[in-house]
Amino acid sequence: MNQNKQYFFCGIGGSGMLPLALILQGQGLAVAGSDRMLDQGRTAQKFDFLRARGIPLHPQDGSGITGPEQVLVTSAAVEDSVPDVRAAKRLGAPVMRRAELLAEIFNAAPRSLAVGGTSGKSTATGMIGWILQQAGLEPTIMNGAVMKNFITDDTPFASAVVGKGELFVSEVDESDGSIALYAPRIAVLNNVSLDHKSLEELRVLFRDFLAKAETVVLNLDDAETTALAIGIPADKAITFSLSDPAADLVADKLTPAPEGITFTVTEAQTGAAVEVRLQVPGRHNAANALAALAAARACGLSLEAAAAALSGFTGLRRRLELVGQAQGVTVIDDFAHNPDKIEATLATLHAFPGRLLVLFQPHGFGPLRKMKDGFIACFAQNLGADDLLVMPDPVYYGGTVTDRSVTSKDIVAGVLSGGRQAEAFAERAACGDRLVELARPGDRIVIMGARDDTLALFATELVERLGRRPEGN
Repeated sequence: MNQNKQYFFCGIGGSGMLPLALILQGQGLAVAGSDRMLDQGRTAQKFDFLRARGIPLHPQDGSGITGPEQVLVTSAAVEDSVPDVRAAKRLGAPVMRRAELLAEIFNAAPRSLAVGGTSGKSTATGMIGWILQQAGLEPTIMNGAVMKNFITDDTPFASAVVGKGELFVSEVDESDGSIALYAPRIAVLNNVSLDHKSLEELRVLFRDFLAKAETVVLNLDDAETTALAIGIPADKAITFSLSDPAADLVADKLTPAPEGITFTVTEAQTGAAVEVRLQVPGRHNAANALAALAAARACGLSLEAAAAALSGFTGLRRRLELVGQAQGVTVIDDFAHNPDKIEATLATLHAFPGRLLVLFQPHGFGPLRKMKDGFIACFAQNLGADDLLVMPDPVYYGGTVTDRSVTSKDIVAGVLSGGRQAEAFAERAACGDRLVELARPGDRIVIMGARDDTLALFATELVERLGRRPEGN
């Protein structure tokens, strides 16, 4: 790290950019940034928070890049045509990808713990960070989601924690291949499934990720992860499972509830058995909890202490988050954006009564094209007969996307062919109108999608609109 340079984040409001900017600032480095969403007048609260932290914000027109004493930090979504990038190249300012900068900080930490996998990374990272914080280890935590436990009046966007201890805990991303940059002491792998890359590419990335770690935490309920475990020495691995008695940590007696889930976890090595009471619902969160408990054991904590701390974990923003209720209708906001995540969310909600009115906003034309068949099969197989799916076109705030051969209409047509109810609209506002029109007491409206902070605002507005409806409508 260069203490004499200012780090300028192009896209500073992004889920991966904002926490990294906060960590750099917390380590005493000068930080500034720009964002397309800021220029478009969206999600003002987030940018007010950054300004309040003393982080200067500029239009994304290149004016914030003034000379080679700056380092421009970009995400994989930032194109070379963006004015900030052009200005940096013209003025000789170095350009770094977000993942390169995070990996540099992460790899320099005395103790490092990385959480990988297609699904559950953010939740497992939040759980691990909270357990370690409660144990007094004061970790630095880099997450892609806001962790409710760390929210304060001064820090409403707590997706990062700058700790005083030696441990650096971070989720790491496989979607752009940047997971290859990290060399963790402890590597956690929840699962491997099709998302942004092919399974062949993912297997190589995750195999190399595990190979670099001193200790690996593996989910034996996931076939791809189990296959990657072959050849890893037993004394290097800590395994967990909801069903396999051969795992080091095994959960049983799962008791789901709308607001959480309870289970017993048994440790093979010590024979210890403790009850875990989660404040977040779903079997998938029980699996995330096992990953967190295994990671805590790898850090030297007792199972009992880790389980006790985990009972206080209150979850993440936009992960099966209850937004509100009005006129007997519940509105839930969720980050689910690939078939595995969507299936887990629907399974959790279907464990309890109530029709589901699901809005799914795809997070890009590329992912929609790659996962078209998976999306269709997921919704056709996991929606109930009375449920309804509504879909707007994929989120798009500018860029260089040219292939729009697959749209939300294609997904809806496939779901209809599969015997389930689905409707497509060009605009998200029209989806909202339809949901408000259809919702009746006992229904649950579920807002799904990623890479768009305005979805949370949209969910809140739905609650308000439902509350303004005349009674009986």
